[in-house]
Amino acid sequence: MAREPKEAPETAKTEDAMLKKPELLDAVVARTNLKKRDVKPAVEAALAVLGEALRDGAVVNLPPLGKMRVVKTKPLDGGAAIVTLKLRTPKDASVAAKSDPDDA
Repeated sequence: MAREPKEAPETAKTEDAMLKKPELLDAVVARTNLKKRDVKPAVEAALAVLGEALRDGAVVNLPPLGKMRVVKTKPLDGGAAIVTLKLRTPKDASVAAKSDPDDA
């Protein structure tokens, strides 16, 4: 009897779930109780700084997210690039992700 190959758990999670900028903004608004017009410029600036740092090859250490570093890059036409990152999450990342800011 042939077995079906097991699907990697990481693949199963990422195929259906994708966090896009509008959802990120909404989540930050919900967690901070700030207005979207106040959150949007701060989140966009933070994303721009992160992108620049990673493109420059910097190691980015942002608890509770974790430590990111560029593993390899592949330039594409038009100035774009494929950047492969390695993300090391802290042991307690799941606890930090589930914590409710209203509990503090």
